[in-house]
Amino acid sequence: MYAVFKRELFSLLNSMMAYITIGVFLLVSGLLLWFFPDTSILEYGYAELNGFFSLAPFLFIFLVPALTMRSFAEERREGTYVLLASRPLTDWQIILAKYFACLTLIIFALIPTLLYYYSIMQLGMPKGNIDGGAVAGSYIGLLLLGGAFAAIGIFASSLTKNQVIAFALAVFLSFIAYSGFDALGKIFAPGIPEDIFVWLSVNEHFQSMSRGVLDTRDLVYFITFMLLFLGMTKLVIGGRKW
Repeated sequence: MYAVFKRELFSLLNSMMAYITIGVFLLVSGLLLWFFPDTSILEYGYAELNGFFSLAPFLFIFLVPALTMRSFAEERREGTYVLLASRPLTDWQIILAKYFACLTLIIFALIPTLLYYYSIMQLGMPKGNIDGGAVAGSYIGLLLLGGAFAAIGIFASSLTKNQVIAFALAVFLSFIAYSGFDALGKIFAPGIPEDIFVWLSVNEHFQSMSRGVLDTRDLVYFITFMLLFLGMTKLVIGGRKW
Protein backbone atom coordinates (compact mmCIF):
# COMPACT_ATOMS: atom_id res chain seq x y z
CA MET A 1 0.00 0.00 0.00
CA TYR A 2 2.84 2.40 0.85
CA ALA A 3 4.38 1.82 -2.59
CA VAL A 4 1.11 2.78 -4.28
CA PHE A 5 0.74 5.80 -1.99
CA LYS A 6 4.28 6.97 -2.81
CA ARG A 7 3.75 6.35 -6.53
CA GLU A 8 0.49 8.29 -6.50
CA LEU A 9 1.91 11.17 -4.46
CA PHE A 10 4.99 11.52 -6.69
CA SER A 11 2.76 11.32 -9.75
CA LEU A 12 0.67 14.22 -8.40
CA LEU A 13 3.77 16.20 -7.47
CA ASN A 14 5.20 15.68 -10.95
CA SER A 15 2.01 17.03 -12.48
CA MET A 16 1.69 20.75 -13.17
CA MET A 17 -2.01 20.49 -12.41
CA ALA A 18 -1.33 20.04 -8.69
CA TYR A 19 0.93 23.10 -8.49
CA ILE A 20 -1.43 25.22 -10.57
CA THR A 21 -4.42 24.18 -8.48
CA ILE A 22 -2.72 24.83 -5.14
CA GLY A 23 -1.25 28.08 -6.46
CA VAL A 24 -4.66 29.32 -7.60
CA PHE A 25 -6.14 28.39 -4.20
CA LEU A 26 -3.48 30.36 -2.32
CA LEU A 27 -3.63 33.29 -4.75
CA VAL A 28 -7.42 33.64 -4.66
CA SER A 29 -7.67 33.21 -0.89
CA GLY A 30 -4.85 35.72 -0.37
CA LEU A 31 -6.39 38.31 -2.67
CA LEU A 32 -9.84 37.97 -1.12
CA LEU A 33 -8.46 38.01 2.40
CA TRP A 34 -6.09 40.98 2.11
CA PHE A 35 -6.72 43.06 -1.01
CA PHE A 36 -10.37 43.07 -2.12
CA PRO A 37 -12.19 45.75 -0.06
CA ASP A 38 -15.43 43.79 0.40
CA THR A 39 -13.67 40.80 2.00
CA SER A 40 -10.38 42.27 3.28
CA ILE A 41 -9.48 41.68 6.93
CA LEU A 42 -7.80 45.08 6.98
CA GLU A 43 -11.12 46.72 6.10
CA TYR A 44 -13.07 44.51 8.49
CA GLY A 45 -11.03 45.67 11.47
CA TYR A 46 -11.29 42.55 13.65
CA ALA A 47 -8.48 40.07 14.39
CA GLU A 48 -10.17 36.90 13.18
CA LEU A 49 -10.08 34.53 10.24
CA ASN A 50 -13.80 33.95 9.80
CA GLY A 51 -13.62 35.41 6.30
CA PHE A 52 -11.02 32.87 5.21
CA PHE A 53 -12.84 29.91 6.75
CA SER A 54 -16.14 30.93 5.15
CA LEU A 55 -14.42 31.31 1.75
CA ALA A 56 -12.16 28.23 1.82
CA PRO A 57 -14.94 25.60 1.51
CA PHE A 58 -16.10 27.08 -1.80
CA LEU A 59 -12.53 27.10 -3.07
CA PHE A 60 -12.20 23.48 -1.91
CA ILE A 61 -15.22 22.55 -4.02
CA PHE A 62 -12.99 23.21 -7.07
CA LEU A 63 -9.54 22.55 -5.60
CA VAL A 64 -10.12 19.02 -4.34
CA PRO A 65 -11.83 17.62 -7.48
CA ALA A 66 -8.95 19.02 -9.54
CA LEU A 67 -6.55 16.96 -7.40
CA THR A 68 -8.61 13.77 -7.41
CA MET A 69 -9.96 13.70 -10.96
CA ARG A 70 -7.00 11.75 -12.32
CA SER A 71 -6.92 9.10 -9.56
CA PHE A 72 -8.74 6.31 -11.39
CA ALA A 73 -9.79 8.05 -14.60
CA GLU A 74 -6.24 8.36 -15.93
CA GLU A 75 -5.36 4.81 -14.83
CA ARG A 76 -8.31 3.46 -16.79
CA ARG A 77 -7.70 5.69 -19.82
CA GLU A 78 -4.05 4.63 -20.10
CA GLY A 79 -4.74 1.01 -19.20
CA THR A 80 -2.34 1.00 -16.24
CA TYR A 81 -5.04 0.08 -13.72
CA VAL A 82 -4.96 -3.52 -15.00
CA LEU A 83 -1.30 -3.75 -13.96
CA LEU A 84 -2.07 -2.15 -10.60
CA ALA A 85 -5.00 -4.50 -9.94
CA SER A 86 -2.85 -7.54 -10.77
CA ARG A 87 -0.52 -6.80 -7.85
CA PRO A 88 -1.07 -8.50 -4.47
CA LEU A 89 -3.15 -5.58 -3.21
CA THR A 90 -6.75 -5.41 -2.12
CA ASP A 91 -9.17 -2.88 -3.57
CA TRP A 92 -9.22 -1.07 -0.22
CA GLN A 93 -5.43 -0.72 -0.21
CA ILE A 94 -5.47 0.81 -3.69
CA ILE A 95 -8.33 3.17 -2.86
CA LEU A 96 -6.85 4.28 0.46
CA ALA A 97 -3.39 4.80 -1.06
CA LYS A 98 -4.84 7.14 -3.68
CA TYR A 99 -7.07 8.82 -1.11
CA PHE A 100 -4.25 9.54 1.35
CA ALA A 101 -2.03 10.84 -1.47
CA CYS A 102 -4.72 13.41 -2.35
CA LEU A 103 -5.25 14.20 1.33
CA THR A 104 -1.51 14.85 1.71
CA LEU A 105 -1.66 17.44 -1.07
CA ILE A 106 -4.62 19.11 0.65
CA ILE A 107 -2.49 19.40 3.79
CA PHE A 108 0.32 20.90 1.68
CA ALA A 109 -2.18 23.48 0.38
CA LEU A 110 -3.29 24.42 3.91
CA ILE A 111 0.17 24.75 5.49
CA PRO A 112 1.03 28.10 3.78
CA THR A 113 -2.26 29.58 5.04
CA LEU A 114 -0.89 29.39 8.59
CA LEU A 115 0.88 32.60 7.60
CA TYR A 116 -2.55 34.28 7.70
CA TYR A 117 -2.95 33.24 11.34
CA TYR A 118 0.50 34.53 12.23
CA SER A 119 -0.14 37.83 10.44
CA ILE A 120 -3.48 38.39 12.19
CA MET A 121 -1.91 37.49 15.52
CA GLN A 122 0.78 40.14 14.99
CA LEU A 123 -1.71 42.76 13.79
CA GLY A 124 -4.09 42.27 16.72
CA MET A 125 -4.52 44.95 19.39
CA PRO A 126 -3.01 43.90 21.70
CA LYS A 127 -0.63 41.61 19.82
CA GLY A 128 -1.82 37.99 19.91
CA ASN A 129 -5.46 38.95 20.40
CA ILE A 130 -7.03 36.14 18.37
CA ASP A 131 -9.20 33.17 19.31
CA GLY A 132 -6.72 30.33 18.85
CA GLY A 133 -9.27 27.66 19.79
CA ALA A 134 -11.68 28.74 17.07
CA VAL A 135 -8.85 28.86 14.52
CA ALA A 136 -7.65 25.37 15.50
CA GLY A 137 -11.19 23.99 15.29
CA SER A 138 -11.69 25.64 11.92
CA TYR A 139 -8.48 24.14 10.53
CA ILE A 140 -9.48 20.68 11.77
CA GLY A 141 -12.91 21.18 10.22
CA LEU A 142 -11.32 22.35 6.97
CA LEU A 143 -9.08 19.28 6.88
CA LEU A 144 -12.08 17.00 7.45
CA LEU A 145 -14.00 18.92 4.80
CA GLY A 146 -11.13 18.37 2.37
CA GLY A 147 -11.16 14.68 3.27
CA ALA A 148 -14.91 14.50 2.56
CA PHE A 149 -14.51 16.22 -0.82
CA ALA A 150 -11.54 13.96 -1.62
CA ALA A 151 -13.69 10.89 -0.98
CA ILE A 152 -16.30 12.32 -3.37
CA GLY A 153 -13.58 13.05 -5.95
CA ILE A 154 -12.12 9.53 -5.74
CA PHE A 155 -15.61 8.10 -6.23
CA ALA A 156 -16.31 10.36 -9.23
CA SER A 157 -12.96 9.43 -10.79
CA SER A 158 -13.78 5.73 -10.50
CA LEU A 159 -16.93 6.16 -12.59
CA THR A 160 -15.35 7.42 -15.82
CA LYS A 161 -12.22 7.44 -17.94
CA ASN A 162 -12.60 11.15 -18.69
CA GLN A 163 -10.90 13.46 -16.18
CA VAL A 164 -13.07 16.44 -17.14
CA ILE A 165 -16.25 14.47 -16.48
CA ALA A 166 -14.79 13.24 -13.18
CA PHE A 167 -13.98 16.83 -12.21
CA ALA A 168 -17.44 18.15 -13.13
CA LEU A 169 -19.21 15.31 -11.32
CA ALA A 170 -17.09 15.77 -8.20
CA VAL A 171 -17.74 19.55 -8.17
CA PHE A 172 -21.48 18.95 -8.50
CA LEU A 173 -21.62 16.32 -5.73
CA SER A 174 -19.41 18.41 -3.44
CA PHE A 175 -21.62 21.46 -3.92
CA ILE A 176 -24.76 19.44 -3.21
CA ALA A 177 -23.18 17.94 -0.08
CA TYR A 178 -22.06 21.36 1.18
CA SER A 179 -24.92 23.67 0.21
CA GLY A 180 -27.64 21.56 -1.39
CA PHE A 181 -29.02 19.99 1.77
CA ASP A 182 -29.22 23.40 3.44
CA ALA A 183 -31.29 24.67 0.52
CA LEU A 184 -33.57 21.62 0.65
CA GLY A 185 -34.05 22.10 4.39
CA LYS A 186 -35.30 25.65 3.85
CA ILE A 187 -38.09 24.36 1.62
CA PHE A 188 -39.74 22.64 4.56
CA ALA A 189 -41.32 24.28 7.57
CA PRO A 190 -39.39 23.95 10.85
CA GLY A 191 -39.66 20.36 11.99
CA ILE A 192 -38.26 16.88 11.48
CA PRO A 193 -37.73 17.09 7.66
CA GLU A 194 -35.78 20.32 8.01
CA ASP A 195 -33.70 18.91 10.86
CA ILE A 196 -32.82 15.84 8.79
CA PHE A 197 -31.60 17.88 5.81
CA VAL A 198 -29.67 20.25 8.08
CA TRP A 199 -27.99 17.29 9.78
CA LEU A 200 -27.05 15.82 6.39
CA SER A 201 -25.40 19.10 5.34
CA VAL A 202 -21.61 19.14 5.42
CA ASN A 203 -21.77 22.88 6.00
CA GLU A 204 -23.68 22.45 9.28
CA HIS A 205 -21.00 20.21 10.77
CA PHE A 206 -18.15 22.34 9.43
CA GLN A 207 -19.67 25.47 10.98
CA SER A 208 -20.10 23.60 14.26
CA MET A 209 -16.37 22.78 14.36
CA SER A 210 -15.44 26.33 13.33
CA ARG A 211 -16.76 27.58 16.67
CA GLY A 212 -13.82 25.86 18.35
CA VAL A 213 -15.84 23.02 19.90
CA LEU A 214 -14.91 19.52 18.74
CA ASP A 215 -18.11 17.51 19.04
CA THR A 216 -17.83 13.76 18.59
CA ARG A 217 -21.05 13.85 16.54
CA ASP A 218 -19.32 16.04 13.94
CA LEU A 219 -16.29 13.75 13.85
CA VAL A 220 -18.52 10.68 13.45
CA TYR A 221 -20.42 12.44 10.65
CA PHE A 222 -17.29 13.26 8.64
CA ILE A 223 -15.77 9.80 9.13
CA THR A 224 -19.05 8.15 8.09
CA PHE A 225 -19.31 10.46 5.08
CA MET A 226 -15.79 9.57 3.91
CA LEU A 227 -16.31 5.83 4.44
CA LEU A 228 -19.60 6.00 2.53
CA PHE A 229 -18.05 7.41 -0.64
CA LEU A 230 -14.91 5.29 -0.36
CA GLY A 231 -17.17 2.27 0.10
CA MET A 232 -19.09 3.18 -3.06
CA THR A 233 -15.75 3.48 -4.84
CA LYS A 234 -14.93 -0.03 -3.65
CA LEU A 235 -18.22 -1.29 -5.12
CA VAL A 236 -17.50 0.40 -8.47
CA ILE A 237 -13.91 -0.86 -8.67
CA GLY A 238 -14.77 -4.33 -7.39
CA GLY A 239 -17.72 -4.69 -9.74
CA ARG A 240 -15.67 -3.63 -12.75
CA LYS A 241 -12.87 -6.04 -11.85
CA TRP A 242 -15.39 -8.87 -11.58
